[in-house]
Amino acid sequence: MKPSDRKLNLTPYDEIFQTEENRIEATQEKVIDIPLTELHPFKNHPFKVTDDESMLETAESITKHGVLVPVIARPREEGGYELISGHRRKRASELAGKETLPCIVRNLDDDAATIIMVDSNIQRENILPSERAFAYKLKLEAMKRQAGRPSKENGSQVGNNLMGVKSSDIFAEQMGESKSTIFRFIRLTELVPELLDMVDAKKIAFNPAVELSYLMPHEQVQLMEAMDMEQATPSLSQAQRLKKYSQDGKLTFDVMTAIMSEEKKGEPDKVTLTGEKLKKYFPKSYTPQQMEETIIKLLEGWSRKRQQSQER
Repeated sequence: MKPSDRKLNLTPYDEIFQTEENRIEATQEKVIDIPLTELHPFKNHPFKVTDDESMLETAESITKHGVLVPVIARPREEGGYELISGHRRKRASELAGKETLPCIVRNLDDDAATIIMVDSNIQRENILPSERAFAYKLKLEAMKRQAGRPSKENGSQVGNNLMGVKSSDIFAEQMGESKSTIFRFIRLTELVPELLDMVDAKKIAFNPAVELSYLMPHEQVQLMEAMDMEQATPSLSQAQRLKKYSQDGKLTFDVMTAIMSEEKKGEPDKVTLTGEKLKKYFPKSYTPQQMEETIIKLLEGWSRKRQQSQER
């Protein structure tokens, strides 16, 4: 081969004189201010963004101090940016009258973006069962796609990574939950929206809700009518029987109303707490109304801790 035929890979002129500082800066993520109008919600974002007391407090903080932690977004093919994390900060910024939001822009595929979106939200306090259910489902599906779909020999619901470890095992370890709990939460995504709203509102307990998720959608709608007619919600044993009737193809509206009309045993009609019993636990200056408000707050705190314990 003649020397003139050889192709020489020459280093560009600019790169030769580029300083080490320039190289480091080029590899670091930069924070840029993006107009709120160019930031769009993540597709199928499972976490609710509501103007509750916490949101108003966040808006007040942003008014005083600005947004201290940048959000993460990725470019959209149709223009603008898709929010990956920071949906609440965006809404709070709108309420605070801001026009832009500090953002870190990353080029991420759908699965990587989904995992970051879930991870950045799932540790928040007061996550609703529906939010946790859809978040778990989205992340687990993304991890399954990243790991590769299971082979015919592997009947797992999720993919395996290169080391042969199931995605569900990795996911469970990351979430600090058992696989059983994770799959039970994901079952809630099979509930019709109206029943899932009742779970979020604590009108239906978690365990009965999981059993009801095995009913066909039209059966769930009929069940809501039966529940409304009887002014009752299913206990765990009732939900299990409803599931069994459904699996046997024998769940009719009459069966539903018969089950929902049953008197729940072992439940006292009422609990009476007299003033004399309660006074020793409160300052003498407390009025009955103050005592009642304090009791309700304590019970709400106890209920949240109990629910979190059951979910784990």
